[in-house]
Amino acid sequence: MTISTLTADTALVTLAALPAGTESQLVIAPMLIVLVAAVGSLLLSRWPRARIGVSLAGGAAYAIAVAAIDWYVVLAPDAPGIATYQVGDLPAPFGITLVVDGLSAFMLTMVAVLGIASLIFSTRVLPEIDRRSYYFPLFHFLALGVTGAFLTGDLFNLFVWFEVMLMASYIFVAYYGGPQHTRAAFWYVALNLLASAVFLLAVGGIYATTGTLNMADLSRRLADPAAYGIEPAPVVGLFALLLSVFAIKAGLVPFQFWIPTAYRAAPPQITALLAGATKKVGIYAIIRLSFTVFADADVPVELAVPGTELAVSGDSPLVFVGSALFVMAAASILVGGVGAVGRESIEGVLAYSSIAQVGFIAIPVAIAATAPELRHLAVVAALVYALNHTLAKGLLFLAVGAVRSATGTSRLADLGGLAGRSPPLAIGFFVGALALVGIPPLSGFFGKFLVFDAAARVGSAPVVGLLLLGSLLTIAYMTRTWNRSFWGVQTDAVENAAVDGVQVGVVVALAVAIVAVGVGFEPVYEFADAAATAALDSEAYVEAVDPIEPGEFESEGGEH
Repeated sequence: MTISTLTADTALVTLAALPAGTESQLVIAPMLIVLVAAVGSLLLSRWPRARIGVSLAGGAAYAIAVAAIDWYVVLAPDAPGIATYQVGDLPAPFGITLVVDGLSAFMLTMVAVLGIASLIFSTRVLPEIDRRSYYFPLFHFLALGVTGAFLTGDLFNLFVWFEVMLMASYIFVAYYGGPQHTRAAFWYVALNLLASAVFLLAVGGIYATTGTLNMADLSRRLADPAAYGIEPAPVVGLFALLLSVFAIKAGLVPFQFWIPTAYRAAPPQITALLAGATKKVGIYAIIRLSFTVFADADVPVELAVPGTELAVSGDSPLVFVGSALFVMAAASILVGGVGAVGRESIEGVLAYSSIAQVGFIAIPVAIAATAPELRHLAVVAALVYALNHTLAKGLLFLAVGAVRSATGTSRLADLGGLAGRSPPLAIGFFVGALALVGIPPLSGFFGKFLVFDAAARVGSAPVVGLLLLGSLLTIAYMTRTWNRSFWGVQTDAVENAAVDGVQVGVVVALAVAIVAVGVGFEPVYEFADAAATAALDSEAYVEAVDPIEPGEFESEGGEH
């Protein structure tokens, strides 16, 4: 029996017998598991087989822990819907708070599915020397940063976990060490260091303005600023700074220029994780802060659009958020879609496609910010589309890795006839492409349908037209990529290809997951519905975290 099998079986039995009332212990479980996997794989650098076993065991245990969170905290009939863990037993807002609810659980599920697929793929694509390097510890530290960002309950620790995630990704972008990889890493690091400085500046400003960084406490104070003696008007500008930082992480235009070079430079299995999971951290942060923290803030907004007679006005910071997101999302759909059509390599197409697809996720978030009556539907649409993007884009980038391993290239000019050389790989890629286009009954159909539904209900013909144009561009560049790489006469590179069965198996497994999500969409929709409810119910979030007042903490001698 292998180490990974033993660990996974033990974790499964333990979680199946989980006693009631211990949901709070589950909150920290994914972080502890991935941290142990990172340290364990780091210590086993001289034994590559043992390192791989520990890494796979960590990935399996992480997926089981996330599944337990999904059930015991969110989906079970008697599930509480939200659970918290106070690190060091210090009460909020003084201690570090970890929170899991429907929204964070939904995001963690995407990371777990794609993470274990990328991890298995990594064990097959890495040469022996790389198995002895820091690849696997860095993989787990990347997952640790993403997990921490989804679970943290305060802004400063959101910044910290962003940095943990980014430090690992810096190394992966420069992993191969060539001139183009070093250049891509330089721009990636420079941009994100600037974003981190802006993030820290905004966090400091929010603390100076409101006196807290705990999200629940911040939500409560912004909902009743007079009771706390704060002036909430500066929050709009500070939130704008945060929005720009999160837009950089998500790759929205005009902050998208790092994506094509970074995605081409990193190993394909890491690019799958960057596009499918880490990109969602930016989307998650926008949704969490917009609707859980800032939605109840009563702050008049009056912003004139330069060069026009138009103005953005309202009584909430969300008016600004929605307007800015509409512009960035529209530009992302156009820039990414047009850019993908003319690329000469599969990963180039997929990199620009990622820019366009994140626009499809941001559009319903913008609708939710500007149309309160459609807020729940729009957030559900964004989450379902994000899930499809994670599965489809993760599959497609892993397929690129399989193609490069087999043929030594991903240039469209050097490929052709891959469907005849490896039908399972071709079928997997085709399913991912159809999911990206939105063909029923795949997961992409429901994501795209919900996005169109939200746009139609808001009554904006230009937005519907933009979505249609983006969909046509998706059909154009995915059809071109399929025809030039998988169809036609086999080239010399394809004829001599040695296809790895495990790599193809991972691609096919994700294709099966895409079909399963589409065919069995009802429970997926219920999960997304619970996630949207959690994102919009700031009162339940505040009540679960239960931040206390400084005077109360002092009067009770530090006990709560």
